[in-house]
Amino acid sequence: MMKKYVFSFYIIICSLVFGQQNNLNVLYQWSDETISGDNWVGNVYNEIWGFVQNEHEFAVMGSTEGTHIFDVTDPLNGYLVESIDGGSTSPDVVHRDFHTYNGYLYTVADEMNTSTLQIIDVNNAPNSIELVYDSNDIITRAHNIFIDEDNGIMYVCGGKVNGSSNNLCLLSLDDPENPTYLTNYNTHGYVHDIYVIDNIGYLNAGNNGLHIVDFSDINSPQTLGSLTDYPYQGYNHSGWLSEDGNTYVFADENHGYKMKICDVSNPSDITVIGTLLSDVADNSIPHNLIIKDNLLYVSHYYDGLWIWDISNPENPTYFASYDTYPLPNGNSYKGAWGVYPLLPSGNLLVSDMQYGLFVLTHEEGISSLNEVNTTSIFPNPCNDILHINSTDGGELKLYDVYGNIMIDKSVSNHQETLQLDFLRPGVYLLCIDDKKQTIIKN
Repeated sequence: MMKKYVFSFYIIICSLVFGQQNNLNVLYQWSDETISGDNWVGNVYNEIWGFVQNEHEFAVMGSTEGTHIFDVTDPLNGYLVESIDGGSTSPDVVHRDFHTYNGYLYTVADEMNTSTLQIIDVNNAPNSIELVYDSNDIITRAHNIFIDEDNGIMYVCGGKVNGSSNNLCLLSLDDPENPTYLTNYNTHGYVHDIYVIDNIGYLNAGNNGLHIVDFSDINSPQTLGSLTDYPYQGYNHSGWLSEDGNTYVFADENHGYKMKICDVSNPSDITVIGTLLSDVADNSIPHNLIIKDNLLYVSHYYDGLWIWDISNPENPTYFASYDTYPLPNGNSYKGAWGVYPLLPSGNLLVSDMQYGLFVLTHEEGISSLNEVNTTSIFPNPCNDILHINSTDGGELKLYDVYGNIMIDKSVSNHQETLQLDFLRPGVYLLCIDDKKQTIIKN
């Protein structure tokens, strides 16, 4: 079933001058407080993906309820195009995953044995989006998917596929609306995630390390190399290959375990040449990552989005960051789930498990603005709670449309949370005076 969310009874806050955090700026943010969190740690949102269709840029984000598709071509005026219920819609659904191929969006969920593979026709987006396949005939549940677009093969990691559990499975997308099962692969045990290009798969095999496998002959795949002993070895979660094919970076999803930068130019001799972790806390956790133009983009749970320059992979340097999660770090799994930096505009998509979709831009992307400040506010729109990130702090006043002051207080120099449940739904003006400049937001 497809449905669109209509947002009412919200306090609407739209930035006129966009907040900045370590060279990144928020262009658009979306969340829906009517969606329930999961039964695990109360997370609402999960994976993020993006695609281009009909000269429009789109963001795709998962939640416990299903798939949410946004038009972010003009992110200052971004909007929810469609929400599609998942095969499973339940607080038991923690994980969803997405990939696009030839005008179709493929979506899976890992929890429960009542989920499905869904195929969504986005060829005519944003004018029409149609669910054309919703079945568990092949995939009952899955943790991650990846599509080798050169060969039209979907790789399905974990879950239950064609009656077998927890094997890496291959599906043909020769008919994009009717995938067919090809084979399964279990030589290296459980594969949590995979990156594939032109039949070469990089297998993030959980506790079994990293393996590079040639799937040119799907009936007889050949292991080209393995890495099963390396620094900060834990649960090998996810990774991405550089554009030149020489560097593979992967994350072990363990508190305080650094990401590994690997030289894979010779697959038979995989070498760790560097390690990375945010400097926010000793228990930081890298989650998902993508490489584009020698920049490594990492969704870093509590620490938000972190970006490093790996043009010299043996000496990576910090580039930028944005903390989507304003609350203190912890020992659980909250904050930034995923990042998608592959849109032609260069805008960045981030999903936060509590605060939803963020569309970010690099500082140079807003150089035309006369003013840039270090204050950001979210969620936008909001119901009864508003978070403020402010580097400089200052005096805050919240006005209604009649000019009445509803809140008058000082803002600290880091994070502030405003309780707004006493306000009537409507449009309000937020003003922060840091004695250097006045920041005004509607």
